[in-house]
Amino acid sequence: MEHPDCPGPDPRPRAPVRVEVPPGSVDTHAHVVDDRSFTPPPATAAAYEAMLDATRMTYGVLVQVSVHGTDNTLLLDTLRAHPGRLKGVAVVDPGISDRERADLHDAGVTGLRINTLTRGGVDLTALDRLEAICAEHGWHLQLFTDAATLNPARLARLRVPYVLDHLGVPDVTAGPGNWPVRDLVADGAWVKLSGANRLAGPPYAETVPFARALVAAAPDRCVYGSDWPHVGCRGPMPNDGDLVDLLADWVPDPATRDAVLGANARRLYGFDDPTR
Repeated sequence: MEHPDCPGPDPRPRAPVRVEVPPGSVDTHAHVVDDRSFTPPPATAAAYEAMLDATRMTYGVLVQVSVHGTDNTLLLDTLRAHPGRLKGVAVVDPGISDRERADLHDAGVTGLRINTLTRGGVDLTALDRLEAICAEHGWHLQLFTDAATLNPARLARLRVPYVLDHLGVPDVTAGPGNWPVRDLVADGAWVKLSGANRLAGPPYAETVPFARALVAAAPDRCVYGSDWPHVGCRGPMPNDGDLVDLLADWVPDPATRDAVLGANARRLYGFDDPTR
């Protein structure tokens, strides 16, 4: 089956060489994709686990991919098959039933995603309802949007944690000097240090000042995500070991980097600390 618009991930992920990945590290952003007749190509749970192992990640978080819309069947099946190692972020219709919500919770879902940038998502008009659902279940909200356009006053009233995808999706040609996303993170947002290949070409040097600004604003609310299998990648397909190694530039301090890889994400998603 051909998928001409979106290649698959690098099938030979390598171990990081610039970053020492500590036990209990979490990849907080990846997708599983079933066999479809259009992009993206299939990305199996077995292939994702192989990538986690190669990059020395203990845990992973699967985010419902936009081409599956609000059909979370594959996500939930994968979570149920890997209890303890994988958690999930779902995409749901605001009218989701109590039974469906219970199924999500039981399978290991810990958050709901809002997506304004690609088709197949649920947009910000659902914010109030999704916030209420997350508050009831102890979940967080994940926002895939140009975070610079968000309303800080509304976000400040949220009753649940919220997470910004992919460095808040900055325009890396503009520089972070007056970047409002840094203020959102300083005021309480979580942010994923992820999506470098969405924002720039290798070696992704343009992303470094943005990542460092976010880490300086809230080192305890930054987490790492691979964005595997790099759905929608139009440039060179990254090797996931290279993306982990990018953390050496994004988070130069080893203790802070360990927290980004491990403790921060375990706290947000509810993973066990394997060192205890």
